[in-house]
Amino acid sequence: MADVCVCVHVPVFLLFCMQTINRESLADFLRSVVDPGTGAVHVEVGGEADVRGAYCALAVSHLLSLNVGEAYAPAAGWLARCQSYEGGFAGCPGLEAHGGYSFCAYAAIKLLGREELIDTDALCRWAVSRQMQFEGGFQGRTNKLVDGCYSFWVGGLFPLLHFELVKRGMSPPDLLCSRLALQSYVLVCCQNEKGGLLDKPGKRRDFYHTCYTLSGVSTMQNFQTAAAPRLAMTDFNTPVFGLKSNLLEPTDPLVNIRQDRALSAVAYFRMEKQS
Repeated sequence: MADVCVCVHVPVFLLFCMQTINRESLADFLRSVVDPGTGAVHVEVGGEADVRGAYCALAVSHLLSLNVGEAYAPAAGWLARCQSYEGGFAGCPGLEAHGGYSFCAYAAIKLLGREELIDTDALCRWAVSRQMQFEGGFQGRTNKLVDGCYSFWVGGLFPLLHFELVKRGMSPPDLLCSRLALQSYVLVCCQNEKGGLLDKPGKRRDFYHTCYTLSGVSTMQNFQTAAAPRLAMTDFNTPVFGLKSNLLEPTDPLVNIRQDRALSAVAYFRMEKQS
């Protein structure tokens, strides 16, 4: 019965792709890039270490239900040491806080279930301060310009932080940022008239900024809170900026792929793990 359920929600070509993954060899590789002494995660054996590698490894492990938890236990402390005095996270301990690194580090810590190791209040302050008052979009670092890609790299922090605040017994009415201001920046300022999206007006369109501007918009539109659920398109308080047709598919806040695809992958590989 489980096989049938997975097949219904996953296109045949995606199911075929998932069946070709050698989970055992992949898990062996992911274990091999963790330094058991420091907890640093390298992007390849003997290569550089930064929080992006840790996040990629843990996101893959989460989606594929890989048994790497024991090997990655030391990584939690290393990731926590990457939190800077500003509250955001750097790529490595001692460096400057940055939007992309902050999302990767915090998402990795959440995947490890070790949120108690970091200063959540400081991270909230840092993330809130990245939304530009005039443009509505996010900057990636202190005293930098707005950039469309941080619509996700910074904007994606807010659902994860909301989960943590609720877990701590707080009741924030909504995400700690302006959903509509972010969407207005992307939809008004970042679209190219020939298609694709960009960093800011005057810049060229590219796949990278197209992906992460839209990812940020989806996050702002679709994340539901107890006090502010996703509302009907006819509701005056809808978190969708502009036309109804601007509504995007929901994405998983931890791994930034379509929510239905993420759920199907997790279900499929959990079944594989048990078989």
